[in-house]
Amino acid sequence: MADYPIIADVSNYLVKVMREKMCPEPIPSPNNIEISSPLDQDVDYIVGIYLYDIVEDVQVTTPRLIERGRAELAKPPRPYALHYMVFINGSSQMGLKAPDIQKIIGRAAQIVNDNNSVRPDELQSWLDTNEPPIVLSQAKISLEEKVRVWQAINKPYQISLFYKAAPVYLSSGDILETPRVVDAQFGLHITGESAE
Repeated sequence: MADYPIIADVSNYLVKVMREKMCPEPIPSPNNIEISSPLDQDVDYIVGIYLYDIVEDVQVTTPRLIERGRAELAKPPRPYALHYMVFINGSSQMGLKAPDIQKIIGRAAQIVNDNNSVRPDELQSWLDTNEPPIVLSQAKISLEEKVRVWQAINKPYQISLFYKAAPVYLSSGDILETPRVVDAQFGLHITGESAE
């Protein structure tokens, strides 16, 4: 199962896809798309990808223990849902007007819709398990909930996109060693044939 960098790997996947597909139009440079918070005022980027919540997905069932080789067991991975906000940096030096912002938001939505899943082994090439793809879907939240996300960071609401990435399986770092067999006894019992 995926190791702890998987959360950062999903964020990096979003940035990579947007940099590939949004530049040079409508975004002039790949450096204008960043993993960031709307609180980061000093950074001159245009599109920010903000991971604002991580929630354990209790609806997904996982096995109790997973075998790792012959003598090790691991606790099961935990499935998480990552919640992202894609926003336009209002403090950017680009001087964006409302039509520019709408064009950028529209292109970002189009790109996520067209690249809405990624396999964990594409993010972590060493994985040898067959995990389900991580699916990016529009977060089903109301305008009030979106406004609350902005309020939580003391910023006025602005048009933005909200996505959920799930399931993101995070492996356990806790490995349990099973007792090794050091002594074994075997018995052989032969049943005799009855004489006629």
